[in-house]
Amino acid sequence: MKKSDSDFIPVNEPAIGQLELELVSQCVRSGWVSSAGSFIDEFEHKWAGYCGRRYGIAVSSGTAGLQMAVRALELRPGDEVILPTFTIISCAQAVIYTGGTPVLVDSDPETWTMDVNQLESRISSRTKAIMPVHIYGHPVDMEPVLNLAAKHDLTVIEDAAEAHGSQYLMHRSSCNAKWVRCGSMGTVSVFSFYANKVVTTGEGGMVLTDDPALAERLRSLRNLCFGPDRRFRHDELGYNFRLTNFQAALGVAQVERIDEIVSRKRWIGEYYSLRLKDVPLLQPAVERPWASSTFWMYGVVLHEESGMDAAAFSARLEQRGVDTRPFFLGMHEQPVFRRMGLFDNECYPVAERIARQGLYLPSGLTLTEEQLDRVCAAVKDSLR
Repeated sequence: MKKSDSDFIPVNEPAIGQLELELVSQCVRSGWVSSAGSFIDEFEHKWAGYCGRRYGIAVSSGTAGLQMAVRALELRPGDEVILPTFTIISCAQAVIYTGGTPVLVDSDPETWTMDVNQLESRISSRTKAIMPVHIYGHPVDMEPVLNLAAKHDLTVIEDAAEAHGSQYLMHRSSCNAKWVRCGSMGTVSVFSFYANKVVTTGEGGMVLTDDPALAERLRSLRNLCFGPDRRFRHDELGYNFRLTNFQAALGVAQVERIDEIVSRKRWIGEYYSLRLKDVPLLQPAVERPWASSTFWMYGVVLHEESGMDAAAFSARLEQRGVDTRPFFLGMHEQPVFRRMGLFDNECYPVAERIARQGLYLPSGLTLTEEQLDRVCAAVKDSLR
C-alpha cells in the first residue's frame, strides 16, 4: 500500500484550527513577519507562564535551543555533560559543537527515559551539567536528577522537546507532593515546536529559565550578539537562531488551546494502552504513578520471541495501511560519533534493545477512534 492512498494512517498530522488561521492572517496583514513583532513577545510570555517559568526565549528550533543552553555553560575542552544515549542526536551534538564531551547513561527499560540510578557513577570532576530528556512524552524521574545536581553544583539542562504539558510529581514521598510541568525543573529547559510536536509552529523552539541574567545572555546569543549600545559591534560570536513573528502567531493560537490538545493526546495514549495491554509479544508504553504523560508518540517494543525486529514489524504494519517510525538509535551507535572516536567500546544494552525492537504508532491529534481501532487491529494481525 502506498502512502498516497487515502486510507493510509500517517504517523502524525498537525491540528491547525480557525484561530491559527486568524492569527497568522493578522500577522501577515500587519507586515511584521520577520523576527520582530508582538506575537513573539506574547508567545514567549504565554508559554513560559504555562510552564511556570519567568522567561521564555523563542528560537528557530529545539536543536538551536539546546545549542544555546549548552553554550551558556561556557564549556572548556574536557568539560562533560551527562545525557542519555537513547535520544535525538541534537543533544550530544549541542555538547560537541560547544567544545564539551558527552557522557552517556542507559535507559530505564520501561519508561525509556534515562536510568537515573546510573547518574552518580558517571559524575566526575569535569562534569558541568546533566541533560535529562523526557522521552516520547513520559517525564524523567527528575527528583534524583535535581538532588544530584544540587549536591555536585551542576547545571540541569532539561530537554522537554517531547513533553509539552506532561507533568511530574515532585516530593512524592512527603506531604508536600505537588505536580509540576515538564519544562519547569531545569536551570534551563528547552522545547521544540516542530510540526509533529504537541504544540507546533512548523519549525521553532523555546528556552525557558528563571534566571534574568541567563535569559539576557540567551537573547543575545540568539541574535548574533549585537552590541547593546552599537548594533553592529560584537564582543563575541552568536547565532542567527531567531523565530519569526509569523511562526509565533501560530504558536500563540496553539497555546490558547493547550488544555484541549493535551487532553486529546492523553486520550489517544490511554486508548492505545487499553487495547494493547494484553497483546502477546508486545510491550506498550507505560505511565509511572509519578508521571502524567502526554504520549507525544505512542511507542511499543516488540519481544524477540516474535521472531521480528521493529523494521520487519513496521513493514507488516505498512502493508496494512499503518505508518510508523523507528525508535532512536543510541548515541554510542551513531556512525558519525564512532568516526570521531567517541564512545569506543561502550555498551548500553537497554538502549540497544529498544532501538532494534521499538517503534511508535500513529499519534497525531487528528486521529479518529475508527483509525485507532484500525491501528490496533493491524498490530494484532501483524503479530499472528
